[in-house]
Amino acid sequence: MKSLIQAVAVAVALVVPVASFAQSNGPVTRAQVRAELVQLEKAGYHVGDGDQAHYPDAIQAAEAKVAAQQVATSGYGGVVSGSSDAGRPAVSKADWNAMYSHP
Repeated sequence: MKSLIQAVAVAVALVVPVASFAQSNGPVTRAQVRAELVQLEKAGYHVGDGDQAHYPDAIQAAEAKVAAQQVATSGYGGVVSGSSDAGRPAVSKADWNAMYSHP
């Protein structure tokens, strides 16, 4: 009986850490990705329009609009706040052209 209790205690000790690291949400389905893309397009972002110069800014702005709409319609949540880096680009124009221009 004593060995049975010890075995159960060891089994519980091994299972608890695995359960604590399990994710509550499953993998993203194709339908969910398509729905997110539709939301982004309605917010002003267009996939594959060839405008790679403003890619991070454009998608971040669209994501912020979608998040604001979701907060407004959900009835709970806080104010979406973020930051923006204005000023000099991190990469010089010559380096940018060298990396992304096609001969």
